[in-house]
Amino acid sequence: MADNKQIVELLKKASKETPTHAFWDTQPVPKIADEVEQSGPIEFKTLDDVRKDPLGLPGLFEWVEIDVNSQTELQDLYTLLNENYVEDDDNMFRFDYSPSFLKWALQPPHYYKEWHIGVRVKETKKLVGFISAIPADVRVEDKVVKMVEINFLCVHKKLREKRLAPVLIKEITRRVNLKDIWQASYTAGVVLPRPVAVCRYWHRSLNPKKLIEVGFSSLPPKMTMSLMIKYYRVAEQLKNATMRKLEKKDCESATALLNQYLSKYRVAPTFTTEEFWHWFEPRENVMTCYVKVDSDNKVTDIFSYYNLPSSIIGNQKHKTLKAAFSFYNVATTTTIKELIDDALLVAKKEEFDVYNCLDIFENDKFFKDLKFAVGDGNLQYYLYNYSTPLKHSSEIGLVLL
Repeated sequence: MADNKQIVELLKKASKETPTHAFWDTQPVPKIADEVEQSGPIEFKTLDDVRKDPLGLPGLFEWVEIDVNSQTELQDLYTLLNENYVEDDDNMFRFDYSPSFLKWALQPPHYYKEWHIGVRVKETKKLVGFISAIPADVRVEDKVVKMVEINFLCVHKKLREKRLAPVLIKEITRRVNLKDIWQASYTAGVVLPRPVAVCRYWHRSLNPKKLIEVGFSSLPPKMTMSLMIKYYRVAEQLKNATMRKLEKKDCESATALLNQYLSKYRVAPTFTTEEFWHWFEPRENVMTCYVKVDSDNKVTDIFSYYNLPSSIIGNQKHKTLKAAFSFYNVATTTTIKELIDDALLVAKKEEFDVYNCLDIFENDKFFKDLKFAVGDGNLQYYLYNYSTPLKHSSEIGLVLL
């Protein structure tokens, strides 16, 4: 694992490659080269400082609030993201958030519809931009901060030169500030001023033949396909035989267990029981969560992952890569390795092609033994209007969708 000095050098190098951050240099975030020694807000404002009317847009466009309970508007959002959202560096895969996933991600307890901001073309009503915020309580070091998680910032490919993204960020900031909330968390694959942590994805192949056929991975020298399939075979029986799907009756003890576990990380959320049930309730093709309980019916162990497939661009045989993304896991009566081994078995039965995992939490304890391979891209964690010393990825206990 790289130390903080190495990470700072990496950030400086990335910054030199993109030397100007015209928008971010105007925002309350640390500069890339800043040496941050203490945690706390960067800028202090009051409601009197917040603009009361929406920012201006170029004349062709208009602000809208996307109602994800409307099938038509949800489909518009799905189409925008499906055709224009995050792609890998080689333009081979693009995230394919399902409509049911979007409803789950955007409607936690106490969400605000006015934080689901869209930009439409006035004449055609086509949705060409979007950004969202959801409420969250995130502890940074020893202080719980009321903030929002920013996600799904997306601008139509044909409008990338119109500078709509900074306007979307400013507008969501304004609307969040109107609720007397002044901090936010977000992630990005690019280096901006200034990450809280630099994390790396690891991948565990579950369907190696398909992954090779679509170019996600390659066949190593002197390795045959049959040997590759055998190498990545998963267990046929659960190590923890009593693991079962989460039920509502488990929520109180599961929430307490998770919050206790997260308390050892330097950046981590805190959950109410209501929030826990929203995020972890098993949902077909969205969320898988299994628990183990003791003789008093108290939850002792949890594994969870969410379903985020990718569209496969330009492949004649395969159209979708089915990927499981590790969410929150707690092992107390078993090892984290055995717990994730069980998660891999369940994911394989659910016909996932790959199991993805960031090197946050204590995840690096099982990567080697469970045959995870390191990915080729970093994911940066950021806080808006809140500075804190740079963290190792293993000090992060927060998952952003």
